[in-house]
Amino acid sequence: MSTASKLRVAFVHPDLGIGGAERLVVDAALGLQALGHCVDIYTSHHDEKHCFDETRDGTLRVHHVVPPFPRSWRGKFHILFAHARQLHLTNFLLSSCTDKHDVFFVDQLSTCIPLLRLLGGKRVVFYCHFPDKLLANGAFVEGRVQKRSGGILKRIYRYPMDWLEEVTTRQADIILANSRFTARVTVAYFTSLKTTPKVVYPGINIQAYETSVDMTDPDIVQVTSPRPTLLSLNRFEMKKNAALAVEAFSRLRGRPTVPNSIRLVLAGGYDPRLEDNIRTLNNLADLARTHSLTFKLTAPSKSSACVPSFPDATPHTEPDILFLLNFTTGQRSALLQAPSTVALLYTPANEHFGIGPVEGMLCGLPVLACDSGGPTESIVDSPSSERTGWLRTPDPGVWADTLEDICQLSEAERAALTRRCRDRARAMFGMEAMAKAIDVSLHEAIHMGAVQAPVKVVGFMFAFVLGLMVAILCRV
Repeated sequence: MSTASKLRVAFVHPDLGIGGAERLVVDAALGLQALGHCVDIYTSHHDEKHCFDETRDGTLRVHHVVPPFPRSWRGKFHILFAHARQLHLTNFLLSSCTDKHDVFFVDQLSTCIPLLRLLGGKRVVFYCHFPDKLLANGAFVEGRVQKRSGGILKRIYRYPMDWLEEVTTRQADIILANSRFTARVTVAYFTSLKTTPKVVYPGINIQAYETSVDMTDPDIVQVTSPRPTLLSLNRFEMKKNAALAVEAFSRLRGRPTVPNSIRLVLAGGYDPRLEDNIRTLNNLADLARTHSLTFKLTAPSKSSACVPSFPDATPHTEPDILFLLNFTTGQRSALLQAPSTVALLYTPANEHFGIGPVEGMLCGLPVLACDSGGPTESIVDSPSSERTGWLRTPDPGVWADTLEDICQLSEAERAALTRRCRDRARAMFGMEAMAKAIDVSLHEAIHMGAVQAPVKVVGFMFAFVLGLMVAILCRV
């Protein structure tokens, strides 16, 4: 238990689905609860059939405030409607909830920050996963000048959105970042920030990964196998680059030092509402066909997402590639803990942090990740005596060679690697360590005292809200 005063903390998160950002929110809330704080999570979207168990089984209090706005208009204007949906959520908080909470913890979308501070009179801690202005222009590569994508109309549309993100972010009382990489990039591209964000690494609930699972559960039976398994855990999004895993797997198969029965499991969040998810899964299936790899799609029995139908998907239980959509906590744990799992493949390049490598290390798995972004902070590649994983350029041939080396590890080498992985994950990336760091920041924000409201900031807020509502009304 924390020795400091207990706080009433409100989390504000736009879409409480299944993903790395959502996992962080859940684990941060669980960690703060364990320290004795009273925690509530407010969100504009929460599907009980597409979420983490703790958000639906009563472990955490989740308040789903349904907005009148869609996620997009004809597949466009996602960020505009994201702002609108958060304004609706903010209005709910200001009208009924601010007195119930001492401090707000906001992540992913910063629109609400000045409103919660100046109209609600509350201090706000903002957790920055990565600037949206950089994500909107495609893959971000540190050190490379990023050109704005799209035509002149998109640039005109994005300019006020990017400006708004920076202006509202700097209104936070304390800014946290998920890695040194994110903190460095945020300061470089948000030039008006006066301080560098504090780094608080995402932490995971260690106990949840070490708890035994019911191997007779039908959902677990359908995804586990005694066959040697390469595992990838990532949302089905183009930027996650799961195609790298498929390409490397196709080059690895057939090598004399690799078991013929080896398989690849691609597991992650899949939302049929998102065009990116649909397109990514279709492209991965096409890639499997190109390399003459059999594949099968499956989802948990209680999943709300309909499993897409591919006529050439194999009906057999032992395909070369298994696509697992919206895995359960039990399925994830079973795959990570399975003795047959050879390695975890983490394919995104320039990832902001990446919880996947930490999950793999905690379960004692060799982890192969790209040599950029957050994984360079979580994984130790050299010297080999301290290694917890491999950092390699995202080239299928290089990855195939590395996977072959991993497959050839002796029992003694694998056992030593397992010990190092688990020790590092527990020491640096546990939920308790993250919760204590956030706890310090929350109290620091509270101790700043009453919120002051400069006239120019109040004027900005009024103009911002009015302008946004006019823009939305012109689109619907």
